[in-house]
Amino acid sequence: MEISTRKQTILKHFDAVASNYLQYRNRFSYYGKDIINYLNFFVSETDSVLEIGCGCGETIHGLKATNKTGIDFSPKMIEVAKANFTEVDFYVMDAEAISLDKKFDVIIFNNIIGYLDNVQDVFAAIKKNCHEHTRVIISYYNHYWEPMLNFGETVGYKKKSPQQNWLDAKDISNLLYLSGFETYRTNKRLLLPINIPIISWFFNKYLAKLPLIKSLCLNQFLFARPFLNYKDEEVDEKYSVSICIPARNESGNIENAILRLPKFAKHQEIIFIEGNSSDDTWQKIQEIQEKYRDSHDIKIGQQDGKGKGDAVRKGYAMATGDILMILDADLTMPPEELPKFYNAIASGKGEFINGSRLVYPMDKEAMRFLNTLGNKFFSKVFSWLLEQPIKDSLCGTKVMFREDYLKLIANRKFFGDFDPFGDFDLLFGAYKLNLKIIDLPIRYRERTYGDTNISRFTNGFMLLRMCWFAAGKIKFW
Repeated sequence: MEISTRKQTILKHFDAVASNYLQYRNRFSYYGKDIINYLNFFVSETDSVLEIGCGCGETIHGLKATNKTGIDFSPKMIEVAKANFTEVDFYVMDAEAISLDKKFDVIIFNNIIGYLDNVQDVFAAIKKNCHEHTRVIISYYNHYWEPMLNFGETVGYKKKSPQQNWLDAKDISNLLYLSGFETYRTNKRLLLPINIPIISWFFNKYLAKLPLIKSLCLNQFLFARPFLNYKDEEVDEKYSVSICIPARNESGNIENAILRLPKFAKHQEIIFIEGNSSDDTWQKIQEIQEKYRDSHDIKIGQQDGKGKGDAVRKGYAMATGDILMILDADLTMPPEELPKFYNAIASGKGEFINGSRLVYPMDKEAMRFLNTLGNKFFSKVFSWLLEQPIKDSLCGTKVMFREDYLKLIANRKFFGDFDPFGDFDLLFGAYKLNLKIIDLPIRYRERTYGDTNISRFTNGFMLLRMCWFAAGKIKFW
């Protein structure tokens, strides 16, 4: 492959600075550690990670994954990387012609796309190193900082570097789209990239996370994944499903849950979990299991603890389907809507499908006024926390792959057992797993049997406490 003049200039630059590059980078260790810490929030120990343009390897070395690979087109940089970080596999390789015969869970571009000769060609080149769940994470500087960076070079604090591509987040997203990827989350970090005691801590931990101020941060991050283009006939029977139905004082709805549930997916497993009912819900569940044993695969259980979250965990522990679904036994989320959730996740449109009751007009008595206001408030909070639009955080119907749920369990220690409802546990867990979260609007119906189990004030304050707790884990850390 013929090397362009610009690429030759960049190669000569990095070969020339390689011998003392690690020492030079130590000057910016505060900045570099912030990037590593942020990446490690989304990278797990079991992930295989590839860094494109790894330089001397300090970033890929800092990631907690055990299976790490770095490539760079500068032989001198790779020579230094191999000498210092022996646990990483390093290769001299052009990003436009990757010869690695391996697929990775995470592919990272850390402040490198500005030097690439053709960004779209590189994005296209990594497709063969992606499986359907691969995550591409790109960091690049915010061009609002261009004058300050140029000033740093002028006064000698920062090394002069070859001219970089001028790419904002929209440009990068467009190039990803043209190369077969979709961007599903963006974020900005770091108001002060140097360590000024107390001041940098306050600015970067708190001010940098606030709306509007965040747009001034130095680093911008984009998260992308490969497009999945499944045909309808491939999706229809691609996966099996487990439908968990937590039920407390819902005797009059149990049979309707079976009768109204459409047939979809390769196989359906229905799991009723009864929880501390004062009516005959448990007896009704046993009766329905026996009545429909020849036509439906029904499992039943009684929860040992309290709360919907505990019931869902018990049901999911019994589940064997590829996809896990929650259907509230009050049937205010119509069972007839579940095929839409299946199609959304099975076709690859999202990896965590969250029902939203706040789009379509509701039945008159479906949701009380204060509950509606509370849900709209929490939708704003969640959209800010999770960096993806979340219209309705408390809709009972949430859908994810069982494989991802098992990973969520392994990561649950990060947040702890803090959520009696289960909605926050799943949403925050999905964010930590770096899943694409999609809202799916439903028509919320008035319940036809029984009374709500939600106390608007007691549970509202509990939700506020959980949001505050999660903000400390997700935003202000």
